[in-house]
Amino acid sequence: MERIGLIAGNGQLPFLFARAARARGQEVVAVAHRGETDPALAAEVDQLTWVRVGQVDRIQKAFLGAGVKQAAMAGGIGRVRALSDARPDLGAVRIISRLRSFRDDALLRAVAADFESRGITIIAPTDYLGEVLCPEGHLAGPRLHPAQETDVALGREVAVLLGQADVGQTVVVRNGHVLALEAVEGTDETIRRGAKLGGKGAVVVKRCKPQQDLRFDLPAVGPRTLEVMEEVGATVLALEVGRTVLLDAPALFAGAQARGITLVGVR
Repeated sequence: MERIGLIAGNGQLPFLFARAARARGQEVVAVAHRGETDPALAAEVDQLTWVRVGQVDRIQKAFLGAGVKQAAMAGGIGRVRALSDARPDLGAVRIISRLRSFRDDALLRAVAADFESRGITIIAPTDYLGEVLCPEGHLAGPRLHPAQETDVALGREVAVLLGQADVGQTVVVRNGHVLALEAVEGTDETIRRGAKLGGKGAVVVKRCKPQQDLRFDLPAVGPRTLEVMEEVGATVLALEVGRTVLLDAPALFAGAQARGITLVGVR
């Protein structure tokens, strides 16, 4: 039976990928990150090895020992944990020593290149999960009114600039004012910070970086995002069509409808 590797981070994406791969008749050989990956993933895969953030050689050894030729990175690694809890091994040092930039895209591409030099091709998780990508148009909740449409357009414009700097993917806007830009804190805290500054009615825009390598770090949203938005009174979530992963889309759509939050896919 063909085997596929899974480098698992946090959230539900590793589960979606594992199930999709098994549905194709493949064995899933997974490597999970302590403190990030949900231990319940063990029930969804055929082999599971636990590592610390930065243990590159250990991941490669697990895959090569299982005969894995292709692997996908699915799920995030919290940036704060990556800074505070990393345990880099010689493999990580090997990669870092070649880098001129430590920004996310450069680092992830260097990791992929190192894996490929050892016979393990890194693929995009969405090769298996095309059906979970955001569709176009109004998806749930009230229709956008003109002021919200203007805020969405502003948020998308600013998100392009934020992405070009390889900083983050989320922008919070209200009434033509940019309230918050995502940095190391992640989407949820960006939303909270923006709403704290601008009050209820904030518009949240999430999109890929212009130079995004679709093999890693695609924007992803799920019901948890809606919980945070409801908590602070944010009213619109605008997502990039075809390049944002919807985690548990039926629950996402139903949750947005129930909370009166507008969910829209924009090109």
